[in-house]
Amino acid sequence: MLKDNLDSVTTLTFDIFGTVLDLERSLVPPLDLLLMNCGAPATITGKEIWTHWRLRQRIEQYQDNMLMLGHSGYLTVKKKALMYTLRSHKIPFTQAQMDDFMEAYQMLIPFDDAVSGLNRLSGKYKLAILSNGEQHYLEYLAQNRICIEFDHILSAETVGQFKPHPSVYRFAMKKLNSEPQQIMMIAAHSFDILGARHSGFRGAYVNRYDLPYDESNYVPDITTGNFYELCDILGV
Repeated sequence: MLKDNLDSVTTLTFDIFGTVLDLERSLVPPLDLLLMNCGAPATITGKEIWTHWRLRQRIEQYQDNMLMLGHSGYLTVKKKALMYTLRSHKIPFTQAQMDDFMEAYQMLIPFDDAVSGLNRLSGKYKLAILSNGEQHYLEYLAQNRICIEFDHILSAETVGQFKPHPSVYRFAMKKLNSEPQQIMMIAAHSFDILGARHSGFRGAYVNRYDLPYDESNYVPDITTGNFYELCDILGV
């Protein structure tokens, strides 16, 4: 679905966690192993923990922003959210087990359509990562897991706030030397599109998870299910 003419857009900024990288496919198998090693009941699966863990991650990030906790960092927040989720299910664990599990974040798998789509889009647009991940971690993922050469890799860590804080999008505008209407945010999470649209960006909501968009006036310009459809809409 295309809302308006997008001829002003020259740069695409991408969320990568859950949009380009398939977190569920990457993390549920090591979650199953973690649960077994922790002696969790067989009725509790990695997929079930993943569902609750995802929701807790957003709360941890919002708390970090609102309480000005000094920006804990993406990987730290994910670990804290997992610990909370395991405790809520009465599953015992050790810090060593948590540290071992977090190594799974070094082996994240990209969606096939995302890699294909990024290659197609690079022929028409400048591509930039705009992510809550740490700078060094994003550079590692771009080179070793996504294997795409981005024009820019921008981390919320530099700002000290997690998206969707407006300062992250203002930082991107400055680093990209672009007006907001020249930038389109691509994300599979409605909060990210909401934050970008609020800051004047154009927005493409890749609704991989068949979830409703937030009740807001800051709606996406494009809503699609995957990168193949996105590329077709953008004519690449």
